[in-house]
Amino acid sequence: MLDADGRVGGGDEVAEPARGPRLRLDPGRPGAAVLCLVAALSAALAAGVTWASRPSLEPVAAAPVVTVGTAAPSTAAPVSTVQLVVAVVGQVVTPGLVTLPVGSRVADAVAAAGGALPDADLSTVNLARVLVDGEQVAVGVPGAAVPPGAPADAGGAGPLNLNTSSEAELEELPGVGPVLAGRIVQWRTDNGAFSSVDQLQEVDGIGPSTFEDLRDEVTV
Repeated sequence: MLDADGRVGGGDEVAEPARGPRLRLDPGRPGAAVLCLVAALSAALAAGVTWASRPSLEPVAAAPVVTVGTAAPSTAAPVSTVQLVVAVVGQVVTPGLVTLPVGSRVADAVAAAGGALPDADLSTVNLARVLVDGEQVAVGVPGAAVPPGAPADAGGAGPLNLNTSSEAELEELPGVGPVLAGRIVQWRTDNGAFSSVDQLQEVDGIGPSTFEDLRDEVTV
């Protein structure tokens, strides 16, 4: 029933249930240590998982460098374009003028003329001598070839060798000037040396009287 104040009155009052004491979790020192250890392990595990799952960087191979329009340096030895011309006469397969690189030797000239004939005497030819432009190489003919610039006959004594004398030396002969001396040299170049003094008569410009003047002044 309600009383005059509007409260439930009458009868027995309903008593509130008694509240028991609150429970508190108190793990104690050993439990706290365990909890700290568990927390540390959890943090370490989380850090390890994070590290393992991090994005990895793949190394990129360097692209080859390509140079356009640049030629590779050449290691080949430069070839000499300077040449010399010598006359090879005497006992060779093909007497005449041969063209060789500067620095070539007498052996190279003989080879360029087809090589020496089987009966050629090479004892008077220095095959190892370096050639000079404009000289003449006489193979297997009487009289040893002389180096350029040296007189054909030591001391100037005796007749001139028609196969080894230079044009300047031939000009000293009686009745022979620069033109006739050049013709003598050209004849021996074209015909592979003189084998006889009488062949002088085959040179254009040497008549009977000139030949008689030269007969005793030259040899082969």
